[in-house]
Amino acid sequence: MMLALTEKPDRLPLSVACQALVLNRSTLYAWQRRPLPPPPARLERKQCPQPRALSADERQAVLEVLHSEGHCDQPPAQVYASLLEAGRYLCSVSTMHRLLRSVKAQGERRPQRAAQHHAIPRLLATRANEVWTWDITKLPTRRRGEYLSLYVVLDLFSRFVVAWMVSRKENSALSKQLFDEATTRYGIQPGELTVHRTAAPR
Repeated sequence: MMLALTEKPDRLPLSVACQALVLNRSTLYAWQRRPLPPPPARLERKQCPQPRALSADERQAVLEVLHSEGHCDQPPAQVYASLLEAGRYLCSVSTMHRLLRSVKAQGERRPQRAAQHHAIPRLLATRANEVWTWDITKLPTRRRGEYLSLYVVLDLFSRFVVAWMVSRKENSALSKQLFDEATTRYGIQPGELTVHRTAAPR
């Protein structure tokens, strides 16, 4: 209310403003004569050392354990568990992480192999019955959680389904039986055909 009176327009009389705010002018004058309170003293935040903080020697001992030959490739949680099993406690897991960050040794500690770039295998068929591709697709049944296995063998050159079979199980013996029947049917001799497992046709 006092702020509204101090910021009133100059053309508005003080008496009209006090009457609109239901405020006695003597109260306003008394408030204006009141001395301003001193600004609050700024409290300096003191850096109090933590009573349970590790000393410099203790921090160095933890880092030496983390970088030792037996623990250099283990995460801090695993090092912590190994030390407890040996009846030894140095610090918490979070403190180990904090100390590793301070020396920029945080992250994957195991030796990592460089990224490998392998050539994508590509098959080329210039005639029929030269390259066959096959796969097994699961077919849902009416009973929940039960599936049938659909074996499909596809000729890569003609995209013709040369053999297929539906079974309740999936094993290598059924696959061999399917290929033996297909090669006999088309008269393919051993060594004349390349077989590659890939995605089944949709």
